[in-house]
Amino acid sequence: MYSPVLLADEAADGFVEDGQLSLNQRNFYFHRNLLNNPGGQNYREEWAHGLTLDYRSGYTEGTVGFGLDAYASLGLKLDSSRARTGTDLLPIDSRGRPEDHHAKAGAAVRMRVGLTELKYGDQLLINPVFGTGNARLFAPMPQGFSLSSREVSDLLLEAGHFTSATDGNSTNRDGALKALFAQVETRRVDYLGASWTPNDATTLSVYASRFEDIWRQDYLGVSHQWPLAAQQSLTLDFNLYRTRDQGQRRAGPIDNRTASLALSYRYGAHGLTLAHQRVDGNEPFDYLGFDRQSGTSIYLANSVQVLDFNAPNERSWQLRYDLDLAPFGVPGLSFMTRYIRGDHIDDSHRSTRSVYQRYGEHGKRWERDIELGYVVQQGRARDLSIRVRQASIRSTGQVGLADSADNNEVRVIIDYPLQLL
Repeated sequence: MYSPVLLADEAADGFVEDGQLSLNQRNFYFHRNLLNNPGGQNYREEWAHGLTLDYRSGYTEGTVGFGLDAYASLGLKLDSSRARTGTDLLPIDSRGRPEDHHAKAGAAVRMRVGLTELKYGDQLLINPVFGTGNARLFAPMPQGFSLSSREVSDLLLEAGHFTSATDGNSTNRDGALKALFAQVETRRVDYLGASWTPNDATTLSVYASRFEDIWRQDYLGVSHQWPLAAQQSLTLDFNLYRTRDQGQRRAGPIDNRTASLALSYRYGAHGLTLAHQRVDGNEPFDYLGFDRQSGTSIYLANSVQVLDFNAPNERSWQLRYDLDLAPFGVPGLSFMTRYIRGDHIDDSHRSTRSVYQRYGEHGKRWERDIELGYVVQQGRARDLSIRVRQASIRSTGQVGLADSADNNEVRVIIDYPLQLL
């Protein structure tokens, strides 16, 4: 469910005085074994280390304040080979070999009036129709304008205009914005949205986006939490997308409604979630992609570690269990497991002008995820986090992107953030 990031309501002490500098180190091991990939690469395994230096200035004094965001990143190959590439952790050279290192840098300028901020340049975005994500060593970085405002209490207003992007494992600053599953480029993406939080328990979000000459996409999200007895609560999350073709229809005809509903029950350290998701359309639910990586503008309950369960006319169910081990004497340690099953996949009525690959009829698939995480609570290594994630996928046929075929995978992700200034 969309959780808006609020603008800071702070007095401007100065451009330099309010500056913040941080360094994050990410160590990422990725192993994927594709089980049914005849004629293709069946085994992918890479290990890489990334360093990202982020600087955020304060604002200049005055009615109109100006600021600067800047970043620099360095990615290092620890283990890989030409036969094991394809995890999107590392860039590939012209001979198909993983590069030993890659670096990039970028910046954005900010202007603030009151609680309204306009930004231009490289940006990380989090919203239901244009979200960048950070599922590999580095996050993709789109370039363009964004506007966010909190002038009205409890109401966040957002708008954006973006024309290009840098993939997380690329130094190309002229990378394309794409429809992920269609793999069709768009010259520009525009979005507009609002999120209202009348109290701590309720959020209502409405967004719209346009991928020029591909689609227009509208979003509605509702989240509400009911406190029950002591240490107990029930949370409802509802998400609805409506996608229709637009302009030159580069992905072909699109008429898609996709929705999900999740109920989560919390009792002390335990959490249990039941979710249902449904696609109504003869093409998959599609969302933001970059040159190789995907964005996170898919606020659906059954979009999980590998699969999105977003195939044409697919119906899917999820059962999830969460455990916080702090009450058992291990603060910072958590466990999660979930099982999602989808069926009714059917694109037999797709248009002959559609660019989406075929899914066939009567398709079924499932994914099982297990995650163990730990965050250091104190000492010099405070906030260092370790996540071990395992996933297994099985299906009756083609399920969309190549890496979504039957596979077993393991990811080990270590993050160590340091506040330098």
